[in-house]
Amino acid sequence: MKIQFDILTKTRAIVLHYIKGLSLDQLHVIPEGFTNNIAWNIAHLVVTQQLLHYKLSGLDCLCPDDLIRMYKKGTAPTKNFTEEEFDEVKDLFVGLPNTLEEDFQAGIFQNFSEYPTSAGYVLNSFESAVVFNNFHEGIHYGVIRSIKKFL
Repeated sequence: MKIQFDILTKTRAIVLHYIKGLSLDQLHVIPEGFTNNIAWNIAHLVVTQQLLHYKLSGLDCLCPDDLIRMYKKGTAPTKNFTEEEFDEVKDLFVGLPNTLEEDFQAGIFQNFSEYPTSAGYVLNSFESAVVFNNFHEGIHYGVIRSIKKFL
C-alpha cells in the first residue's frame, strides 16, 4: 500500500505545481465545452478521496460537510472560492493524503461498504478504493491540464 499512498501524494504535488501562478479568476474559468473549472476539480478530488476511503469505511470524513455537498460526484460549480477558502482547500488537498496513510497504519479502516463506481469498477475493500482513487485523481489531472490550455 505504501506505493499507492506515495502515488497519491506525488500526484497532488504535481497538480499543485501545474496550477502554480494561476490567478483565482483563472482557477474559476469554465472554458467552452467544459462543465467545471480547475478550482472545482481540486475540491472534488479532496471530497472524493474522503468519501471513498472514510465514508465507505463507516468513518467520518475529515473535510467540511459543505465542501462534500458542493463538490461530490454529480455537482457543478455554483460559486467561486475566495483566496482564503481556496487556500483551505489546498491545505486539505496536500494534508489529507498523509492523514490517510497514518490512519491506515493505525488500523482504523476495519469495515468497508461495497461501492459500484460510475467507471464500472466495484470497490469491495479499502485497498481497492485507494487504487481506484489514484485512477480517479489521474483522470482529473488530465481535465485540469486540458482546462489550463484554454486560459
